[in-house]
Amino acid sequence: MDSRTAESQAVVERFNDALNAHDLDAVMALMTDDCLFENTYPSPDGERYEGQAPIRRFWEKLIEGSPHAHFEAEELFATGDRVVVRWRYTWKGDDGIEGHVRGVDLFRVRDGKVAEKLAYVKG
Repeated sequence: MDSRTAESQAVVERFNDALNAHDLDAVMALMTDDCLFENTYPSPDGERYEGQAPIRRFWEKLIEGSPHAHFEAEELFATGDRVVVRWRYTWKGDDGIEGHVRGVDLFRVRDGKVAEKLAYVKG
């Protein structure tokens, strides 16, 4: 694996670890100032967020609304500045009922940070 690919993969792994730890400061420190994030909802295209402040608000709401949320990487591969993660997102509702969805994230890494995260979900 070349060094650019290895760096991109490591950045995304750190990003996912920070997200699972619900460490919002660490998540945002791993995103560029002009970052772009496309959520899986609402269908068909999801909502688009650009820049640190709107993306931070999205993550805050997600973590607040789903404190047991967890993304499990089922598969991760990288080439150059691109990383693909196939994941399983699990949560536990206020009623104690657990649920999950599966999906894929397409990342672009620039200067050691996530510049783009496009999320897609099954169903």
